[in-house]
Amino acid sequence: MKKEYIIYKLSEDMKNATRIENELFKKFDVKRGLRNEDGTGVLVGLTKIGNVVGYERIPGGGLKPIPGKLFYRGYDLEDLAHSIIKEKRFGFEEVAYLLLSGHLPDKEELASFCELINDNTPLEQKTKMNIIELEGNNIMNILARSVLEMYRFDPQADDTSRDNLMRQSIDLISKFPTIIAYAYNMLRHATYGRSLHIRHPREKLSIAENFLYMLKKDYTELDARTLDLLLVLQAEHGGGNNSTFTVRVVSSSRTDTYSAIAAGIGSLKGPLHGGANIQVADMFHHLQENIKDWTNVDEIDTYFTRMLNKEAYDKSGLIYGIGHAVYTISDPRAILLKELARDLAKEKGKEEEFAFLELLEERAIAMFGKIKNNGKTVSSNIDFYSGFVYEMIGLPQEIFTPLFAMARIVGWCAHRNEELNFEGKRIIRPAYKNVLEELEYVPLKQR
Repeated sequence: MKKEYIIYKLSEDMKNATRIENELFKKFDVKRGLRNEDGTGVLVGLTKIGNVVGYERIPGGGLKPIPGKLFYRGYDLEDLAHSIIKEKRFGFEEVAYLLLSGHLPDKEELASFCELINDNTPLEQKTKMNIIELEGNNIMNILARSVLEMYRFDPQADDTSRDNLMRQSIDLISKFPTIIAYAYNMLRHATYGRSLHIRHPREKLSIAENFLYMLKKDYTELDARTLDLLLVLQAEHGGGNNSTFTVRVVSSSRTDTYSAIAAGIGSLKGPLHGGANIQVADMFHHLQENIKDWTNVDEIDTYFTRMLNKEAYDKSGLIYGIGHAVYTISDPRAILLKELARDLAKEKGKEEEFAFLELLEERAIAMFGKIKNNGKTVSSNIDFYSGFVYEMIGLPQEIFTPLFAMARIVGWCAHRNEELNFEGKRIIRPAYKNVLEELEYVPLKQR
């Protein structure tokens, strides 16, 4: 048989072998995607790190939508973010300290932590050269390979003691911005034929500032503060999101930190998880081109109706950036991001585009309720604004998802450390129900 036919034959066999009837999930009470019938997540663990709140349970087992809340180590994210915005300072390092340690740092602790981060930002020369030599146009893959490469240069790579886990956490948080910036500059050179610039991180800059300097050198203070806020808002989102749960599952086997974090990167790379901001940005550009009057509610509603009916745009029936697995009435991260996004739009002369995006948000929610008519309460999520913000800062789409990883590495490390240090730890090992009947073996000659 020809190779192409064998592959085709195996593919057809796979189609039959992987078919499982929907009614079997209900029959055996299997929670597909670890989701309950009402869409909530199956409770599989306990944590003291993050808490994502979007609804209340009411007597009788129903759910009541409430304004969204996100807590980091018990602190309301809105309080943390508003303090950072009001004081016009950088807060990602403070949030990283909080999530890793469980408490807010005082001035001396924060200064020492920032210095430690800064000291660890440069890459090993071999890692740096490895990034430059890597080929490919997907920075998430380069990030994962670079993390695995870090294993080679760590003499205590497999040590899971508390001190070593914390050292590795700080090293990863420090180096992610450098890896991503170098990887993009290499991609820009190799794929687009542009000049290759490798700028080394500077002392006494925040993570957000250093990243922008290494990536593109020139930036405004508001660019850096807005990126810093985005990092703060995406640093943690509970133990149940796909990439964090992946890190916890892999960590429960007691493997090394680099393998666990590389697995998390692989999860985040998936378009159902980390790529939504790109989908929103592409959709926004499409709407800019196809809606003639950006202030005409009727024209916008008509186009969204066509989208929801799978007649326009990508015909998926989706409005990207609308809806969330937990948040119902509102996503607190989207509300906070809008505060600085409005200021940034003024600085960049993008006020008309920002007003259009706000109106799209309002009408998308309204039309979702009207067309779907399923009683579900939806709101915009952080991705609805993050892609637009990245573009205003001057960041390319190739690094949108890596920037998500640059923020979430903090949460990943915090959850890995918790997974390996709580009492009564066990390898995570759920069960699958086999629904295929037993078959009698047939010798090869008789098949």
